[in-house]
Amino acid sequence: MLPIDLMLVLDQPFLGKPAWMWLAFLTIVGLLLAFDLGVLNRGRREIGVRESLMLSGFYIVLGLAFGAFIWTWLGRQSGVEYLTGFLLEKSLALDNIFVIATIFAFFAIPREYQHRVLFWGILGVIVLRGIMIGVGATLVASHAWILYIFAGFLVLTGLKMLFWGESEHELADNPLLRFLKGRMRVTDRLHGDRFFVRLADSKTGRAALFATPLFLALVMIEVADVIFAVDSVPAIFAITTDPYIVYTSNIFAILGLRALYFALAAIIHRFQYLKQALAVLLVFIGGKVFASDLLGIDKVPAEFSLAVTISILGAGVAFSLWRSRNQANVEARQAG
Repeated sequence: MLPIDLMLVLDQPFLGKPAWMWLAFLTIVGLLLAFDLGVLNRGRREIGVRESLMLSGFYIVLGLAFGAFIWTWLGRQSGVEYLTGFLLEKSLALDNIFVIATIFAFFAIPREYQHRVLFWGILGVIVLRGIMIGVGATLVASHAWILYIFAGFLVLTGLKMLFWGESEHELADNPLLRFLKGRMRVTDRLHGDRFFVRLADSKTGRAALFATPLFLALVMIEVADVIFAVDSVPAIFAITTDPYIVYTSNIFAILGLRALYFALAAIIHRFQYLKQALAVLLVFIGGKVFASDLLGIDKVPAEFSLAVTISILGAGVAFSLWRSRNQANVEARQAG
């Protein structure tokens, strides 16, 4: 039995929910990260597609199971909002995979070292998303009009993605990368799975700490996620303003990113129309905030939002696979 004082502390509300709910969630995340680093990735080895698919399925089932807990404990409305947010974030993660693959290719990171970068990258994402969501929740709670700014931003971002596309930048010209190389000692090659090594400085002759390309890849992936979060965090706040649902749906979707990357990196090009589907979805999510005011209702029903989200994303994936089927057949024949 827990002491009464401790039970009272655990029942205290934090960001709208009892402290024990936050503690339970963070405990689950901590155990998953420990399992990932200490068991699944013990030693240096390349992660195969079959193992990645199994792990990705495991994280998806776990995320859905947590959604069932939300549904049971907090009610149908909260459960549907969690599932909508989880599905949205999982879909946005697919777009993130292409960027991660580009970064790994630029720095020539072998597959056996990529899992370490992604693990620490996801750990950083958990902290950064927590900060961004905490700030967003505080702003929305104190200034309700902020939600309309989020919604307008989503509509404009979706329209830009849909009609003007996104400009591509060479990673070599990235100003942050140039800044890091100009301010840090960086080795010209990898040193195993180490982020930093001590080497003799050619200028002083003394031992100095050098960053490796593996560390630069980690930094660029973290920055890429912050950029993606600029879209995803307002999107989830347009679905629900409950910080607990916002954060848990985000993190459960991100936890499986590493496994999802290794499973889909080789075939991500087949989802070429998913970006357009995501653009339409962002317009819908942002637009429904304004539509609810025009219709004189509190908010668009969560069940309707979930159905539209599934329909848009499903259509994008199905159309992508249908259009790329000939290319897939050619690749299969070449492999055979």
